[in-house]
Amino acid sequence: MNNFKLFAMRVLIYLMKTIPYILIAVRFILAPVIISLAYFRGEDSRFLILSLMYFGLLTDIFDGIIARKVGISSEKLRRLDSQTDLIFWLSLGFAAHFLNPELIKNEWQGILLIFVMEALCYIISWIKFGKETCTHAFLSKMWGLSLLVAFTSLIGFQQAGWAFYVTVILGFVSHIDVILIILILPKWQYDVPSCYHAWKIRNGKQRKKSIFFN
Repeated sequence: MNNFKLFAMRVLIYLMKTIPYILIAVRFILAPVIISLAYFRGEDSRFLILSLMYFGLLTDIFDGIIARKVGISSEKLRRLDSQTDLIFWLSLGFAAHFLNPELIKNEWQGILLIFVMEALCYIISWIKFGKETCTHAFLSKMWGLSLLVAFTSLIGFQQAGWAFYVTVILGFVSHIDVILIILILPKWQYDVPSCYHAWKIRNGKQRKKSIFFN
């Protein structure tokens, strides 16, 4: 009986350690599904795409929480999570374009600004550290939530409005924060909540991490 309990415990631990990777994989798979739905089914896919977007957000929230809870929040996992996030949100951008081409065309300045800021983060990080950025900063998480609202408005209600402009402003601010984190950090590090925390790290002060944040 003791051997069975030990085996069952090991299996449970293994499954728990696998879940974060499964959640990331699910979000990665959702990206081409979302693009295909928008391109091939058009208007009929709006509700389904929104449902997949909210489901994808849940996988993004819980993969990190579970990974930290079971002690596997490694550099490899966090980098994989970060790149999958980029692919996932890009797929929703393409979906919004397929469903509302004229609306997206009218807002090209704000969209271009976000693409430029995202590219700058990657370029600066590669120049300084030879790796892509992977901060999972607090403002970036807030920007992710604003993207959720903006895409709900764009895809679900065919409107840009205040949600889109808030997203552009918050996106600009959050990318500035990431750039400052990169410039301040003495060496590459993942899961840095803000440029303030990066400054503390630079001065040798480590913070206490939470399973609910990073």
